[in-house]
Amino acid sequence: MAELLTPAQGETLLDVARRSIAHGLVHGRPLAVEPDDYDEALRAVRASFVTLNLCGQLRGCIGALEAGMPLVVDVTEHAFAAAFRDPRFAPLSEPEFRDVDLHISVLTPSTPIDFDDEADLLRQLRPGEDGLIIAKGARRATFLPSVWATLPDPVRFLSHLKLKARIDDDDPREPLRAWRYTTESIPA
Repeated sequence: MAELLTPAQGETLLDVARRSIAHGLVHGRPLAVEPDDYDEALRAVRASFVTLNLCGQLRGCIGALEAGMPLVVDVTEHAFAAAFRDPRFAPLSEPEFRDVDLHISVLTPSTPIDFDDEADLLRQLRPGEDGLIIAKGARRATFLPSVWATLPDPVRFLSHLKLKARIDDDDPREPLRAWRYTTESIPA
């Protein structure tokens, strides 16, 4: 497992995310960063989600469940995408940008959860700690661990995640599969 980031490294990621959004407002693309210009921990290949909140409400959230690029690049790409490409929202405006709060979740690799039935899966969940990925057939969705703050009951958490994934319990052709992960939150 990767070491925790230092507060200074977290601040660097927040700065890069904010600069990527500012760059996107002017140039319509994410900020290009050179990973070699950053600490070794920020060059490590890790997955992240960048969440934008405006006046306490979700304003964009984009990320990756699997690591595919250096963390500092992953954050710049996802900050831009959360601001301008989240299909649930119009592109972020400059006035909104001044007031938006950024949050970065750096993910650990996901691990499969073996379970016999939904009740068994619910017993294994760790509220407040687990990020959860579920899949059935081609449908897949995730909730970051931060979602437990608004859905603290495991039954409701899983039910809402199934709605997000558009998973139909009545379809017996495919089994429900699940994976868990944790995140390091920036700011903490």
